[in-house]
Amino acid sequence: MLRYFTSGESHGEALVAFLSGLPAGLDVDQEFVDRELWRRQQGYGRGGRMKIETDRAHFLSGVHHGKTIGSPIAIMLENRDWQNWKESLPVESGDPAKHKRVASPRPGHADLAGALKYDFAEARYVLERASARESAARVAIGALAKLLLCELGVEVLSHVIAVGAVSIANREIAWDQIEPLSRKDDVLLSCADPDAEQRMKEEVDKVLRTGDSVGGVFEVVAHNVPPGLGTYAQWDERLDALLAAAVMSLQAVKAVEIGSGIQAAHSPGSAVHDEIGYRRDAGFSGFTRARNNAGGIEGGVSNGQEIRIRGYLKPISTLRRPLQSVDFATREPVKAAYERSDVCVVPAAGVAAEAMVALTLARCALEKFGGDSMRETKRNFQGYLEQLKSY
Repeated sequence: MLRYFTSGESHGEALVAFLSGLPAGLDVDQEFVDRELWRRQQGYGRGGRMKIETDRAHFLSGVHHGKTIGSPIAIMLENRDWQNWKESLPVESGDPAKHKRVASPRPGHADLAGALKYDFAEARYVLERASARESAARVAIGALAKLLLCELGVEVLSHVIAVGAVSIANREIAWDQIEPLSRKDDVLLSCADPDAEQRMKEEVDKVLRTGDSVGGVFEVVAHNVPPGLGTYAQWDERLDALLAAAVMSLQAVKAVEIGSGIQAAHSPGSAVHDEIGYRRDAGFSGFTRARNNAGGIEGGVSNGQEIRIRGYLKPISTLRRPLQSVDFATREPVKAAYERSDVCVVPAAGVAAEAMVALTLARCALEKFGGDSMRETKRNFQGYLEQLKSY
């Protein structure tokens, strides 16, 4: 069982990510992990925090001589901004006069709900953990999941479908259009359509001028996934359910779509379901599809097509022109608190979603193929591929 969790606060000393269950012998490419962290920090519309942080993965355990050793992995990401918050958020009691209160909750953020839940007098501690800064830790361990999947021939990437009211015209962008986006060093909005990307940039500029924020839609594509991951046997083992939960768990994601799920709800079955053909030399088992409206999953099981899952991201809750709120102490009407924030994070959210999709697929792959070492896992995987070819 692949298990993982994260700890740390937005302005705390560090984020720490824990991952248990990876087989021994997996090559760990430090440069690749750091590149994934870098990708999460990019994108037009990011805020001042990204000018402070330069995320690097510091492996504390579970990796030696460049390989996993089968024991739990711990990764630390230093928060450089901690130097500016040491007196405001000390571990010890410190000086209460230096504490930076979040005096009025921001609509759309976890501030009020979290303060009520944990009986906090204000929302500082809520902000610290609910912040999307936490997703950096997920990207670090998600990079390890990607390295595992690569050993099985599976790749996971994302691209931007829409920013605000601007969206691409093409419903399905091909993998060979998505893959080059991940190698660019001048990341704008990670959109495969240059004309649409320019209009997205203008959309971000517009909300920046007005002190607002903007959301959008990203799509994660898992390429070369074999059929048979996940199962219909139990509700909580269905691959689509696991992926939907993983992507929905990301900060600001308010809806998830697999394949053409939203459009399918308004279409006849004949226009939705992917007709089946056969060609002996095709795919994993010879069975083919004319299209991929199912997004690579049928009945909770991967079917050999690309897995396509979209996340719908609400606009960032922190606005430079704040909305109406209430003061925690006086209960009087005030403007919501403002903290340094982004304007648009759709490309970054896509990278975080890649990590969550990769972790989910890696977990399902290890549940199916097992193995305490990479040699054993790959041997089991190759045996399954032979089974599919001879079906």
